[in-house]
Amino acid sequence: MCVVAISVLLAPLQVVGQQPPMAPAPERQLPVAVLSSRVDAHYNQLQTLQTDFAETYSGAGITRTESGTLWLKRPGHMRWEYHQPREKLFLTDGHTAWFYNPGERQARRAPVKKLEDLRTPLGYLLGRTKLEKEFSGLSIAPDAKAESPANFVLRGVPRHQVGISSVVMEVSPEGQFERLVAQMDDGSTTEFRFSGEKENLPIPDQRFQFSPPPGVETFDTEDLGQ
Repeated sequence: MCVVAISVLLAPLQVVGQQPPMAPAPERQLPVAVLSSRVDAHYNQLQTLQTDFAETYSGAGITRTESGTLWLKRPGHMRWEYHQPREKLFLTDGHTAWFYNPGERQARRAPVKKLEDLRTPLGYLLGRTKLEKEFSGLSIAPDAKAESPANFVLRGVPRHQVGISSVVMEVSPEGQFERLVAQMDDGSTTEFRFSGEKENLPIPDQRFQFSPPPGVETFDTEDLGQ
């Protein structure tokens, strides 16, 4: 999430028709530690978070976009409720993760500590995030264009997840994630976009608990991939 500022002042001797040079954004001059600390400060003061999301997977010649609502609650509680193009549910209570497609006869369950899933780290965002500890080689990514001129972009490699080459993070000036793009070792990418963030709403713990519906059996696994 790089910040791009466009200068509107023309030099006195500028050639007619020549485009003015782009002025460097202030964030480009700041150390990565300062920028990452904005993310830390923003999320560490939250108890709960609700946000809309769009998730796009691209790989193996296909592109798939899904959307829904994400709830987070300290510590480690997370609920991804997919609405489009079909309903499904991924949630954790900080210890156990569940994945369920309504109407199916099985619900998958996995211990969070053994789960490698792109969504799982976001469950630990509130209250304990520190990007420089979670990502190796964390740096400003000037080659990754921010979609908003005010934003800045960081890039790093997750320390605790295999199969991910890098993650690009577009961040608002206030330190709020607006877009995450994970580049996988197999060449595929998964992008998350977040909007409509609502902070510190009362969210009951029951929202992060799952009981299989009648007739649905539980299947233990370490892979909750979709």
